[in-house]
Amino acid sequence: MQIVWFKRDLRVQDNRALAQAAQRGALVPLYVVEPDLWRQPDMSARQWAFIHETLVELRRQLAELGQPLIVRTGEMLSVLDDIAQSFDLTALWSHEETGNDWTFQRDKRVASWCRTQGIPWHQPRNHGVRRRLASRDGWAKEWDRFMNEPITPAPILRPIPMDPGGIPSSTELGLHPDPCPRRQSGGHTAASDRLTTFLRTRGRTYRSAMSSPQLGEHACSRLSPHLAWGTLSMREVMQATWARQKALSHTSDKQWRGAMSSFEGRLHWHCHFIQKLEDDPRIEFQNVHRAYDGIRPSVPDSHRLEAWVNGETGLPFVDACMRYLRATGWLNFRMRAMVMATASYHLWLDWRAPGEVLARLFTDYEPGIHWSQVQMQAGTTGINALRIYNPVKQGHDQDPTGTFTRRWLPELADIPDRHLQEPWKAENAGAVLGKRYPMPIVDHVAAARFARDRIWEVRRGEGFRDEAAKVLARHGSRKGRLRKGNSRAVTRNPAQLSLDLGD
Repeated sequence: MQIVWFKRDLRVQDNRALAQAAQRGALVPLYVVEPDLWRQPDMSARQWAFIHETLVELRRQLAELGQPLIVRTGEMLSVLDDIAQSFDLTALWSHEETGNDWTFQRDKRVASWCRTQGIPWHQPRNHGVRRRLASRDGWAKEWDRFMNEPITPAPILRPIPMDPGGIPSSTELGLHPDPCPRRQSGGHTAASDRLTTFLRTRGRTYRSAMSSPQLGEHACSRLSPHLAWGTLSMREVMQATWARQKALSHTSDKQWRGAMSSFEGRLHWHCHFIQKLEDDPRIEFQNVHRAYDGIRPSVPDSHRLEAWVNGETGLPFVDACMRYLRATGWLNFRMRAMVMATASYHLWLDWRAPGEVLARLFTDYEPGIHWSQVQMQAGTTGINALRIYNPVKQGHDQDPTGTFTRRWLPELADIPDRHLQEPWKAENAGAVLGKRYPMPIVDHVAAARFARDRIWEVRRGEGFRDEAAKVLARHGSRKGRLRKGNSRAVTRNPAQLSLDLGD
């Protein structure tokens, strides 16, 4: 008897762990709900709600293949012990996972259990990330090769008489209430629909609309939570994109071709960022470049952090984006970068605290991408361009009509359009600010100047460049091509990408 342990690969198609185990005999398709994991500060009820929906559909899909999903709630080793008492286990299967530190430490304990029991643990690759990578050289070429491999079909399973177990609700898990009325739905069906509509209809304006919080909601792929939790494989998405590019190569529609080229590049960067955490797990907790240690207060200013979380900083566009995120579980790439940069520079908060907040709010939380991008936007990698977004300018540029800002900040209804992004300049500011809407908690111009000076002070320090060179050698990208059909070279600036890269 074998166990196939589902983690961030909640699908039956292109699931090599499932398919390879099925070739060897009977198996238990297992998902373990681990309460301790869901008590971690980067996990949330909105994420569990997405997974809950996914597990319901996954159980049905597995049942159609012959054996429904088995769900157990508890600590992983205890679950393994219980199953081992009922079956003569011969192997454990799961895809490689690059999760948060809690799952990393859990996997170490599972590996020790397997060694003690004499049970092999097979871990096929889930996407383009490679374990025990000695050098980034050749990484892009290997990524291309992996994505070009055939998609693995769902296998036929042998039925096993076993209690399938219940799938607990967020309340039963003891999770904090987390209303997210416009959250995306989980499951493979929803993922397939998102992929199809993006490649066939929604994606045409992707390149021009992706930076707008209002237009991007429709024009972006919205595949990020499905890639994060594995309802679709990266290989499926990549090959579907290549097929679409091939079809478009015979047309004169430059807008569609440009959109697919941009999307292709972001899919490539997806695994690039996860590889960073795989190679260097400390990124979740420590500055990539240690010269930035101590530059910001280790204990965050609770007033500033709370105002930022609740969308009450007095900076309208930032506040509108944070309120939108709380209601939807998603933001487009530029707005994620802006809200994180505002927390890091204008509010001068250490990246760990706002990073945990965003992790909980993102339905598509992918630890490898998240913590690499959080540090990039906070300026602590030492190898990326310093990007201090002007929140007022971003409001004018990305919401020129004010429609998005007004929708999420109804308190500013009486502020004239010309002052919407700077309501303190309005003639009736006194009737609104400090009453229905807060005054800015910082002077964003002075705060940006202070932050820029502090960051550059560190960059000019002795030994900074030598350490930065080491960081670049370990985590920097290598130029590569996506070798499929008429694909063009992909060399993008990663500082321009999103915290989830699922745009």
